[in-house]
Amino acid sequence: MKFIIKTSEHPLGLGRILGYKLLGDRNEEYNFARSINGNNYPCFHLYVKKEKDGLVFNLHLDQKRPSYEGQTAHSGEYEGGVVEHEAERIKKILEKPEPAIKIKSIFCE
Repeated sequence: MKFIIKTSEHPLGLGRILGYKLLGDRNEEYNFARSINGNNYPCFHLYVKKEKDGLVFNLHLDQKRPSYEGQTAHSGEYEGGVVEHEAERIKKILEKPEPAIKIKSIFCE
């Protein structure tokens, strides 16, 4: 599932905010993963690339690791309720306004 979010933020920082682990990058496209249940699979796999309109997100769900050594083919789901729910979670987190941090001084008398 592809979607764009308009932001000037760098993909590395956003990946961390979203709870994703960086797996690598190639040609300024960042490759992230987030486990669903604490194991390696199933996991969400997210590619993020900065373009002029913002960040382009390419999200899918990997159900299991590639079946054959040296192959990149996997049981990936690019659509469906679970992927749509994760995309909505990402959008909600990134579209929230930054919380204002207020510092109060507390004096004991």
